[in-house]
Amino acid sequence: MRYLPYATLLALGSLLLFGATAQAGSLEQAKRLHDRIAGVPADAATLSQMQTLIDNGNATAAAELAMQHPDFYRTTLKLFAAAATNRDQDVFEPLNDYSATVIGLVRDDVDFRQLLQTDILYVGADSLGLPPYNSNDNEHYLALERQAVDLAQHLEPRAQSTLNGIPADAAAGIMTSRAAAKAFFYLGTNRAMFRFTLMNQLCTDLEPLQDITRPTDRIRQDVSRSPGGDSRIFNNRCVGCHAGMDPLAQAFAYYDYQFTDEDGSNGRIFYQQSGTQNDITQSRVQPKYHINAGSFPYGFRTPDDSWSNYWREGQNQSLGWDNSLPGSGNGAKSLGEELANSTAFAQCQVKKVFRTVCLREPQSLADVNTLHSITDTFRTGGYLLKQVFADTATYCMGD
Repeated sequence: MRYLPYATLLALGSLLLFGATAQAGSLEQAKRLHDRIAGVPADAATLSQMQTLIDNGNATAAAELAMQHPDFYRTTLKLFAAAATNRDQDVFEPLNDYSATVIGLVRDDVDFRQLLQTDILYVGADSLGLPPYNSNDNEHYLALERQAVDLAQHLEPRAQSTLNGIPADAAAGIMTSRAAAKAFFYLGTNRAMFRFTLMNQLCTDLEPLQDITRPTDRIRQDVSRSPGGDSRIFNNRCVGCHAGMDPLAQAFAYYDYQFTDEDGSNGRIFYQQSGTQNDITQSRVQPKYHINAGSFPYGFRTPDDSWSNYWREGQNQSLGWDNSLPGSGNGAKSLGEELANSTAFAQCQVKKVFRTVCLREPQSLADVNTLHSITDTFRTGGYLLKQVFADTATYCMGD
């Protein structure tokens, strides 16, 4: 028997080990890519196909293959959207018309800016035999979830103006969904709808946006000008949020959430249509805009749903407002256009996808530079969120 020299055996062993390591690397990346995109392990055939694509330098195609799994829509995208549908920001909130619409817009490669503007809601197909969409409850979506319906196959777009009985020009994407109305038009002053839209779709709360240099002429009557008898608190704290927020939240002046039970579980979005008026205000403005008017009777009394963006000047220009838009308008749809065309909106979607598929916050300069690059591609490529998922997941597959 002929024996190979020890050095040759060592070299062959190293070569075999290197080959096994390289193979395990792409296999592990394929596994991680699928697990994070779909939330479940891939079958052997899919994993092998993804590994081959990665080995051939086409990790994006591998990510797109993972996105064909039903659980990308049923699980990953549902969790991606769920926290934004409720005040507690609970990711375990049941499927509803808000989260289903996010899923549908992503699936159909719709310009994601339509999230805050469209007249579309997504519902389960009629062929499923589910309880029909009802503007007073969530049974339709609970049935979709109980039956583990493949949302990639069985979600269909419908006009929310038809489903919820509001005019098409009053429909503003997820802001006028039933779920959002239940969460953010429920009682209160409708400022919650504006605040939570900032938090969920521009990734900022009011605190970082405080700017006491903005005009105070649109701050409502319910805001005391001397809280606790000290006007300095108003001038140095209250003004910071209300001077910018109140003129923008005026866009929701004709909306409310009307319910019949104690906690609002059974209720629907309401819109005061043209030619009608509220008995209390004798206008289309809802009474919640005039509550606690005695706090400062000389404050702004909301007459209509016209809004203005005072944050186009001052420090909050940094949100990146679109200079091709007027910065003012009437109603929620035009406000949605203003928000969705900001740089902050695009950056926020990319940040949220990063947290979803990388399972962490950006930590390094490389992470930050990658987020900027993906955001640029998102904006120039038609605001397609599936592409953001693919680009971000392939970046993190080596973590």
